[in-house]
Amino acid sequence: MKRNLPVVRPRELIRALERAGFFIHRVSGSHYILKHPTRLTLRVTVPFHNRDLKRGTLQSIVKQAGFTNEEFLKLL
Repeated sequence: MKRNLPVVRPRELIRALERAGFFIHRVSGSHYILKHPTRLTLRVTVPFHNRDLKRGTLQSIVKQAGFTNEEFLKLL
């Protein structure tokens, strides 16, 4: 069964991705670009605004990072 993702702040998402090995590669305006050290072609962009991320945006980022919902929830 597929679990729904919770509403998270951008900073929480970045911390979870850092726990998974991603690092902040650069910042472009209000967007953080994170890369994975062993899979350098894997790049994830996180919008960093002063509000919660929409669930659809979070789902897209989780999918880009190569995680299932359950794997991502363990990182939070």
